Amino acid sequence: MEILWVLIALVMLGFVLLPFLRRGRGAIGLVSPDHPDAADPANYGFVREEELDIRMPGPDQDLLDVLDVVQRTQDYRAAQQLLAGTEKEGERRWQRVQAFAGAASLELAQRPGGVSEAPGGQWLRVWRAEAPKDAGGAAVHAEFLVQQAWRTATPGTDEFRIIMEEAKAACGEAALLAPGDPIPYIVELSVARGLGYSQKDFEQLWLKILDRAPNHMGAHLAALHYWCEKWHGSRELAYSFAEAAAARAPQGSLLAAMPLFAVFEHLPEVTLVSGFWQTEVVTKAVHGALHAVHSARPDDPMLAHVRHMLVFFLVRGERWAEAMNQLVRVDGHVGALPWTLSADPAAEFAVYRALAVAGFEANGGNPASLPH
Repeated sequence: MEILWVLIALVMLGFVLLPFLRRGRGAIGLVSPDHPDAADPANYGFVREEELDIRMPGPDQDLLDVLDVVQRTQDYRAAQQLLAGTEKEGERRWQRVQAFAGAASLELAQRPGGVSEAPGGQWLRVWRAEAPKDAGGAAVHAEFLVQQAWRTATPGTDEFRIIMEEAKAACGEAALLAPGDPIPYIVELSVARGLGYSQKDFEQLWLKILDRAPNHMGAHLAALHYWCEKWHGSRELAYSFAEAAAARAPQGSLLAAMPLFAVFEHLPEVTLVSGFWQTEVVTKAVHGALHAVHSARPDDPMLAHVRHMLVFFLVRGERWAEAMNQLVRVDGHVGALPWTLSADPAAEFAVYRALAVAGFEANGGNPASLPH
């Protein structure tokens, strides 16, 4: 019986991979990197897999410089100054809060501490102790607790609930320190998902964010998770939320790409229909996202997030040239969906990049024909 299940699994896997591994005309073959027919991503100036930065979706040199100083010296003050100088309502501050919290959480995981060693992330504890009224430190601490809950505990367990309740209280403290700041409420969106807020309570939380930052893309992505079928909503509710956000998006806003993220959150685990990636719902969402990136400001901090998601869908849809146009703009950083869902984000990204290069060249493309 076990052999039968293995055979069934192999057949299903073959259906999934076959569209990538074999094509009639313009065939794409996956061969070893040293094969003479292998397409080489390096020809396009792409970064080697081992050098891909998995921390962020796109470049933020100020953040990288500060993170280096903080982690090297264990002095929080550079992080405090950077957040204090970052626009409260903007996307970049939310990304930086996440990055500082994630750095502290990963440090703690790597160095839990002991009798003769201080635990990792000590700089965040010192920050809260020495500057308890600092809104930036309070927001980072709240996000740190949220990340700790998801990283170290299992949803539904007492341990998870205890950490999330602590995070909820930390969100309240952060909100009191900065009444007009949307960040504490955006952090609480993850708490709401983890603790299972009622839809009425979630909507009240969401209204607080809309009052402060109605077009915040990061907040919308965080809220979308709550409305998804796998959490506290449904496919219909998630699509409705995403489409409503896209419909009211002002000119140049990346909210027009929200339906693509809703589609991603509800992808079937196994796709046996070869034309799934060309269906109306997928095609419409991809076109909306492409329009959004074309009209967005080049310095929009959320632009890389949308481009990474487009790479995933365009490769799956065999739209090789369009995938390459996105890749040349995001290559080097892979700290975004869908790659971060993998245990090895860089490797996952590299596979899709190789497929895009192979498909592009199989259809007559080359480095000289790719616009930069």
